[in-house]
Amino acid sequence: MTQSHPRISKAVIPAAGLGTRFLPATKATPKEMLPVVDKPAIQYVVEEAVSAGLDDVLMVTGRNKRPLEDHFDRNYELESALQKKGDAGRLAKVQESSDLATMHYVRQGDPKGLGHAVLCAAPHVGHEPFAVLLGDDLIDPRDPLLRRMVEVQEQHGGSVIALMEVAPEQIHLYGCAAVDPTDDGDVVKVHDLVEKPAAADAPSNYAIIGRYVLDPHIFDILRKTEPGRGGEIQLTDALQQLAADEKVGGPVHGVVFKGRRYDTGDRGDYLRAIVRLACEREDLGPDFRTWLRSYVAEEM
Repeated sequence: MTQSHPRISKAVIPAAGLGTRFLPATKATPKEMLPVVDKPAIQYVVEEAVSAGLDDVLMVTGRNKRPLEDHFDRNYELESALQKKGDAGRLAKVQESSDLATMHYVRQGDPKGLGHAVLCAAPHVGHEPFAVLLGDDLIDPRDPLLRRMVEVQEQHGGSVIALMEVAPEQIHLYGCAAVDPTDDGDVVKVHDLVEKPAAADAPSNYAIIGRYVLDPHIFDILRKTEPGRGGEIQLTDALQQLAADEKVGGPVHGVVFKGRRYDTGDRGDYLRAIVRLACEREDLGPDFRTWLRSYVAEEM
C-alpha cells in the first residue's frame, strides 16, 4: 500500500553567493539577476517552484542582494508609466514577477556554505518537508523535474535529490551518489554520498544537481555538521548521514533526470542557455536562428 506523506508547499532558494565567476558584472549586480534573454535567472527558478505547486518561497540572501527583493516587489512608478503609455504587454510582464508567489527573505550573514544557507531556513520551514532550488541550475519547464521529485517524496517520505549522469572526468565537479535501483525506472535508492570526489574514488557517475526535496530532520543534522570540503558546511555531508541511517529522517531517494538543464553558474553554459532559449522563443526564434546560421557559416 502506498503511504501518504505531508504535502509540500514551501521552497527555499539559496541566493547569497558572490558570483565571482562573473566578475566584473557581479561587482554590483547579484548573479541571480543576470538576464537569460530578457528575464533574470532567478525568476525562472521561482516559476519552476510555483509550477510544482510550491507558492511559499523563502530566498536566502546576503549583502548587496536587495535587487532580488525589488524584482519580486511592486514597482508602482514603472507600472503607472506603462499604464499611461497603454503598453499592456510590458505592464503584464512587470507585474508577473510580483504576483508569482508569496516571497520571504532571510539573510545568511556569514558565507558558511550551502548547508548553512539551508539551515537559515529552519525557522520559516518548521517541521514540514520542503524543496531547495539552486539558482545556478535552470530546468526547462517542459521537463518537470521538481514536480516528479515532490511525487516521489510524497510516496516514500524522507528526502529526494536530483541526479544526472555525467562523464567520469566531470564527476569531481559535483556531489556524487552511490545508488541501488528501484521498481521505478527513474528512481534510485541512495545509500551513500560523496562531495566532489576524484574520478577514481567516485562510487558512480550520478551527479547531484541543484534540486532537493528534504525532510525537516536535515536541520538537526546540519546544526551538528562540521565544516567539510572548502571549509564550508556541506549539504551533501548532512544528506550522507540521512542516507546511512534512514531511521533518522526516512530514506533518501534520487530522481534520475534526463531532460534539459542549463547551468547559468558557468560562463560558457550561461551563453549556451541564452542561445537555446532565444532560439525557442516564438517572438525571437525565427529571426535569431536565421542570423545564427548565417554567423556560423560565415565566421566558423
